[in-house]
Amino acid sequence: MSYASDEHEKLRFLDEDGNLIRDDYPEIPDEDLLSLFKTILRIRVLEDRMIKLQRQGRIGFYIGTIGEEATHVGATYALKDSDIIFPAYREIGPALMRGFDLQDFVDQLFGNESDVCKGRQMPNHHSVRPLNLASISSPVGTQIPQCTGTGWASKIRGLDQVSLCFFGDGTSSEGDFHVGLNFAGVADTPSIFFIRNNGWAISEPTSMQTASETLHIKAKAYGIPGVRVDGNDIFAVVHAVREAAERARRGEGATLIEGVTYRIGGHSTSDDPSQYRDESEVEAWENADPMSRLRKLLHKKDLINDTIEEAVKKEMQAEVIAAVKIAEAKNKPPLSSMFDDVFAGELPWHLERQRREVMELYKGK
Repeated sequence: MSYASDEHEKLRFLDEDGNLIRDDYPEIPDEDLLSLFKTILRIRVLEDRMIKLQRQGRIGFYIGTIGEEATHVGATYALKDSDIIFPAYREIGPALMRGFDLQDFVDQLFGNESDVCKGRQMPNHHSVRPLNLASISSPVGTQIPQCTGTGWASKIRGLDQVSLCFFGDGTSSEGDFHVGLNFAGVADTPSIFFIRNNGWAISEPTSMQTASETLHIKAKAYGIPGVRVDGNDIFAVVHAVREAAERARRGEGATLIEGVTYRIGGHSTSDDPSQYRDESEVEAWENADPMSRLRKLLHKKDLINDTIEEAVKKEMQAEVIAAVKIAEAKNKPPLSSMFDDVFAGELPWHLERQRREVMELYKGK
């Protein structure tokens, strides 16, 4: 599999000025390019509003993805809807692209009575099983062996189904990374492991958590291909994931993809990145971020202009504001719901007793 002339060179098709610099770029129809751009714009509108809500104390937490959107938006575009995706906590793109209802997303952030997680999960930890999106878990790395396992199940059952999981550069130092990739290599599972190398594992730079020159070369130890792409180039991401998915469907096993990108904002609303990184570094990456590159290309193609973009943005903002208003008006999940879904069958006697005691204690509150 040949992607770049040098083993450590990043595959790229779209430069910072919105120019396609290679003739063999992956085919993406213009209408799809516009849709991908609007998805990234929607993600940014959501992030802006939700961070403000968190600062106002109206939701408890939010974790953003500005600067990294091409990794999960491009990867989802390159897959089939029947493929299973294991997001980390930073990938809202797959859910939005597969039709996750905005109101359901906002309800989960507020943890209200309509939240499918019943208020038990942190904000951003949505679960959308009907869209083949696994539920999100905060302990980093847990999704890696799960991605291997579902890939193995698809192989055993003879399904035309690929599993893909996202995780950050810091997670590649977790034991789950070794376990998941080693098994995938041995069993030739149709799995894709996508590392969002955004340069930081919260406040720790990549250089302090691995001695490897790059992250994609770790694939060699597990006997699977490793690919390194410009993670801010949506064409490069689409190409790499398409190739990996085609390999997987042919029965040729797993692929590790390293998307080199950058986290423009903080790790989350609990983080202050100014305490550990130079802001000049951020400014340099903002000039090469995925949205600005795609915008420049769309302008060259006369598919969008500033006036159209602003109108679309205002419409999206209105939708988000309306969804927030509805979510805030809803009640919290019933107190008794904390005992639901604990066991598949009836509650054991001691939990049933606890439920009665709790309901009696908080009667009328």
